[in-house]
Amino acid sequence: MVTATFRFYEELGDFLPRARRGREFATPCARAASVKHMIEALGVPHTEVERILVNGEASAFERLLEEGDRVAVYPRSDTFAVFAGSSRPLRERPRQSLRFVADAHLGGLARLLRMAGFDTLYDNGYQDDAIVAIAAEEDRVVLTRDRELLKRRAVTHGCYLHAIKPAAQFQELFERLDLAPSAQPFSLCLHCNLALQAVDKATVLDGLPPSVRELHDEFNTCEACRRVFWKGSHHKRMCALLDAASGAAQPVPEGG
Repeated sequence: MVTATFRFYEELGDFLPRARRGREFATPCARAASVKHMIEALGVPHTEVERILVNGEASAFERLLEEGDRVAVYPRSDTFAVFAGSSRPLRERPRQSLRFVADAHLGGLARLLRMAGFDTLYDNGYQDDAIVAIAAEEDRVVLTRDRELLKRRAVTHGCYLHAIKPAAQFQELFERLDLAPSAQPFSLCLHCNLALQAVDKATVLDGLPPSVRELHDEFNTCEACRRVFWKGSHHKRMCALLDAASGAAQPVPEGG
């Protein structure tokens, strides 16, 4: 058994007991323990880690720890200033444009991401094994508040949501992954996750409420569920949420 010293930076400290946050601490390590094994044994999912230094040098997850090693662990938000491009990240970005699979507890967030135009798979019946398989097969980022799910070896890209309310989770993810430049608001069906198509008002007129017939002329529909969408009061609320997530308005409070 060897002893190594760890320091977890920024939001990674949220995964640790309070006494270990924002400071170095020494801990015994199992024989032949890798950096990844110890990081996750201490409570931090590997998907939340972007850079590692061991004794001041860039390290991979697979490195075996030795007596007296000093390990500094950084999240995405801190790495660019610290490393200035001098070391490679621990993993490549997903091959496709960012697509997500959300666990069964993140239905509200999945709906908001679809509203912003991000392909997001969600089903409240998804089991963890199914989420892991979907993420691997379709090159999707796993979204969850279950740190044990993110510790699975097969999950290469994932995000742990610290916020509890969907609107705050939405803003947290936008900031972490810099999603604003890629957003295509109101291009996907909130229910089916499929592309919306413009439709002539005359073809949907009979199914519209009287007030909508009078006030609106532009409509979109989903070919799967046949729902019709227009720019009503919900559209204004969603625009405000997108502005907040993109930094153009006040942030969404966690309790809101």
